[in-house]
Amino acid sequence: MSLLTGALPIVETKVARFHISLNVSDLEKSIRFYSILFDRQPDKRRDDYAKFEPDHPPLVVSLEPNGRCGGGTLNHLGIRLPDARQLVSVQERLERAGIRSQREEGVECCYARQTKFWVQDPDGTLWEFYTLDEDELDHRGAGQSLEVMTSSTLPEEATVWEHMLGTPIPLRSEACENSTDEVRLRGSLNVPLGKEEKDRLLEEAIRMLKPGGRLLIRILSGDREHPAPELPGKGAPVRFVPAKDDVVGWIAGSKLEGIRLLKYDDPPCFQCDGVTMRETHLEAFKPITKA
Repeated sequence: MSLLTGALPIVETKVARFHISLNVSDLEKSIRFYSILFDRQPDKRRDDYAKFEPDHPPLVVSLEPNGRCGGGTLNHLGIRLPDARQLVSVQERLERAGIRSQREEGVECCYARQTKFWVQDPDGTLWEFYTLDEDELDHRGAGQSLEVMTSSTLPEEATVWEHMLGTPIPLRSEACENSTDEVRLRGSLNVPLGKEEKDRLLEEAIRMLKPGGRLLIRILSGDREHPAPELPGKGAPVRFVPAKDDVVGWIAGSKLEGIRLLKYDDPPCFQCDGVTMRETHLEAFKPITKA
């Protein structure tokens, strides 16, 4: 006798799902391949996005049509959790163990609304832990653009060196001199650094960069310095907020050129002790040596 017959109710239990996000060069070809691989059609399909959710094993496989980028075909990995309670529990456990995280509340991405946090492993692999708040938005949303995640504007064989908030600043990178297309400092200036340590970080970036290579800085900056902010949510890992003008002056005092402010959020992200704080993106370039 089948267990599915009779009057017994069928109860659907939500389970955690392993999440893989892949950069693909041809979305249609990839959809055809994964439709055969999983023996099912995409659970969500748009002009610029597709998602498969096979139940056995429980996966969420997202296809992002971004071509080849500096990070290769892997965009990021993750776990989709059934509810907010489990999401908070995992984040608290990781934070207690010393792994810093960046939280995003109600962010719109992938034609859905999600609450999530991000961590990064020692080799720079991004992990996303999230809950699905709403799964049928009529627009993609800006919460997970590849420019923000990995900066996709580099050539196919680009080399990238990245430092993130919460990871030690190396005395010297393994990268050779004049070998790197782009150096990214993500939150590197949002911890207290002495002048010597900060200058060493910039000098090392310049050493690694190829002539014409780009330095990209992404930080939380203020209209003036805040030495010890206590910020909620995704701002919790921030231990220091530099003044934007001080950061610009720091770069201007180096050998870099072409300094440009790419992003300076309005409205601000935080107001703390009278200091207005905004997400800030800056770029500068290593001069091209003239023959």
